[in-house]
Amino acid sequence: MSDMLTIADRTFTSRLLVGTGKYSSLALMAQCHAATGAEVVTVAVRRVDLSDRSGTSLMDHIPSSMFILPNTAACYTAADAIRTARLGREAGLSNWVKLEVIGDERTLLPDSDALLEATKVLVKEGFVVLPYTTDDPVVCRKLEDAGAAAVMPLGAPIGSGLGIQNPNNISIIKEFAKVPVVVDAGVGTASDAAVAMELGADAVLLNTAIAEADHPRLMAEAMKYAVAAGRLAFLAGRMPRRRYASASSPLTGTIHTASRT
Repeated sequence: MSDMLTIADRTFTSRLLVGTGKYSSLALMAQCHAATGAEVVTVAVRRVDLSDRSGTSLMDHIPSSMFILPNTAACYTAADAIRTARLGREAGLSNWVKLEVIGDERTLLPDSDALLEATKVLVKEGFVVLPYTTDDPVVCRKLEDAGAAAVMPLGAPIGSGLGIQNPNNISIIKEFAKVPVVVDAGVGTASDAAVAMELGADAVLLNTAIAEADHPRLMAEAMKYAVAAGRLAFLAGRMPRRRYASASSPLTGTIHTASRT
């Protein structure tokens, strides 16, 4: 409980954040969310009917104990993302926003200039902004300077499952950031999540890796333990890498042996 994740004015026990897309059913989504132990779930404002009161909508399958993080998925301009963030707040979701401004339809990579523009506007309007960005340390620094409450560099393109493509960049971003670093996108399996945490990321946000697994419920649980294990490994500090072997039972120094009679 002493190693909590704090973003802006909220504190969380779990360092795993999850999404809501691509599940074969809402019931399966809810089961997977429970298995992860996650406390934060991101919801695309433009992809849900916030007025649906039928009891069968996506929102009805998210427990009240989970914090809903609205996102501006499918926005391709700063103006569109700003408008969508405002809509989510006006609908009563939150003044928090996972800010996405996509620059290319095929790669779904962020538009850094538009993202920075939207961040500045929304921060001034009182939003807690968590921008989804490239793994560029310079862009992350600019977003932090603009008032972002956290930075969310991608591990690899959205939904690719390629894992952490530029581990050195993630390490550099973490080294200089004064706000939490959440690796978002590209995680394909549990080892990818562990690597992100071992690099020093404060949290991991993922979705497709669970939703498209052969057994989503099992992968959800695997991600829970992977993030926890990666965090512990980072705190522990890994052993140094060596060019040559180093015996685990050295022959130098004092050796105590049992006497034979």
